[in-house]
Amino acid sequence: MSTAASTYPDLPPEEVRQLAEQAVGRIATWTDASWDRDSSRVWRADGAQEGVWYVKIHQNTRFHHREVDAYRSWVPGLGTSAPTLVTSDSALLAVVITTVPGRPLDGIDHPPEQQRLLFRQIGALAAAIHGSAAPLSAEEGMPALAKVERHLEAARPYLRPGDEVFIRQIVARAEAVPPLDRVPTHGDFQLRNLLLDDDGSLAVIDFERSEPGPAIRDVVRLADAWATQPRLRPATAANSPPPKKNASSSTPRSTPFPASSTAPPTPTWKHKNAATAPWRACAPKAATNGGTRA
Repeated sequence: MSTAASTYPDLPPEEVRQLAEQAVGRIATWTDASWDRDSSRVWRADGAQEGVWYVKIHQNTRFHHREVDAYRSWVPGLGTSAPTLVTSDSALLAVVITTVPGRPLDGIDHPPEQQRLLFRQIGALAAAIHGSAAPLSAEEGMPALAKVERHLEAARPYLRPGDEVFIRQIVARAEAVPPLDRVPTHGDFQLRNLLLDDDGSLAVIDFERSEPGPAIRDVVRLADAWATQPRLRPATAANSPPPKKNASSSTPRSTPFPASSTAPPTPTWKHKNAATAPWRACAPKAATNGGTRA
């Protein structure tokens, strides 16, 4: 695991800067784009000539290998709906990736009809992820259920009376569910990792939690949106066909929903450097220049 630290708090460690510059050329400006937590270490790198990239140091080897494996296997099948891996270093736990244009969906409000259309796009993108490789045989049992006690222990101070009983009832029902085929899953498929461009197209970022698993693993992450807006659930499902056995070699960027006459409002994010890093870690600069890719 990389323990390298930078002499300058807002810069990546020197070894990581060298890794990036060996891959893309001299970097003129480094901007801290991390979440406001110690485990988040992400920088926007603006090239001296042109081009913008993101540099990320993972918090552990598991996250690093998951993200790199995803970029090297099924993510290229998403086409322009995802960044591209430029280079990586397992000793430094670092990756350099391209940008994709757009703003994170979390915190952006749309009229009801646009929301339904948008969630159809999200369903189509989920289907593209889950169909990007042939399914693997199902595992016996549900490994996620083994983590229930750990999660309950951490959540207990926040549970209301009856919550734990309800959770255990759901777990008991889940234990009876037949094993499901495993497909590529994003692992953190929620609105903050989905970027909407000004032209209405959608992209997904941040693959450090990806691994083979049941497709429902990703759908669950969207359930928070359905809790208060149940109409969005059938909209998502309407464009989410079962994953196919044979993945296509390339998937075009998800079909745009009608873009509004003005750009979507800028959401508020908790960053260490909020003034100069308005986007989520590994999200791109606003696509005011047409979303230039590296």
